[in-house]
Amino acid sequence: MPRSVDALLEVLDLEDLEVDLFRGRSPETSLQRVFGGQVAAQALVAAGRTVVPERSVHSLHAYFLRLGDPGRPIVYDVDRIRDGRSFTTRRVVARQHGRPIFHMSASFQAAEEGLEHADPMPVVPRAEDLPDARAAMGPGTGPWVDWWRDWLPLDVRLVAPVGEGDEGRTRVWLRPLGALPDDPLLHVCVLAYASDLTLLTSTLAMHPGVPRPQVQLASLDHAMWFHRPVRADGWLLFDQRSPSASGGRGLGTGRVFTADGTLVANVVQEGLVRPPRG
Repeated sequence: MPRSVDALLEVLDLEDLEVDLFRGRSPETSLQRVFGGQVAAQALVAAGRTVVPERSVHSLHAYFLRLGDPGRPIVYDVDRIRDGRSFTTRRVVARQHGRPIFHMSASFQAAEEGLEHADPMPVVPRAEDLPDARAAMGPGTGPWVDWWRDWLPLDVRLVAPVGEGDEGRTRVWLRPLGALPDDPLLHVCVLAYASDLTLLTSTLAMHPGVPRPQVQLASLDHAMWFHRPVRADGWLLFDQRSPSASGGRGLGTGRVFTADGTLVANVVQEGLVRPPRG
């Protein structure tokens, strides 16, 4: 994964190959596959570059089809499905080795007024009062610890259960370790990148007896709804839970709040969750 905010911005700065055709690269990583959040964020960058700046993304729906190869570029092919009076729809296919590895549909909307309501943010400790996740882990090693330590461009703070009914919830504060440029598309793409980090692990919170390092996890599909403008370089609370797991798959749902309690996004993801055999 990127090892700094500058490196993350380089990953999200796609190369224009042709009209509606873009190329993205992966940073050096110890992982054997491309991080799913990177592919989703790059695909959203590609889609957003074909949309007028006055329209912002309000939803995306994606499928992870094959494991990405971090040693090869990814080509993003954008299809301009529709440019309506209020909404713009784009379809993006990411390809490697001549085969699709990821598919996403995204919808953009012109700003307009409407009804307003939102869930309140749960009462949790402030991010500043919690330790950095990497520092809290100590000097241990192993695939699970190495995975966490590879999140170098993000400051991650784990929130322990703080009240009745919190069992089975996974809550984390996240923010990049540095400021981002004033580009609204870039901020939602960074949010899409971060949304794939911890959501699937919420399924494991319902099974505390299962040894996490031995569980095989892989994203299958991913959906996001962006409700309000957001700066992704401030603290964001990811409030996550898993309503169901069966058939080797788990479902995670998440709400994203800013530090002042504003609900800015909802995320749903289903993924492969295979406990150790035997």
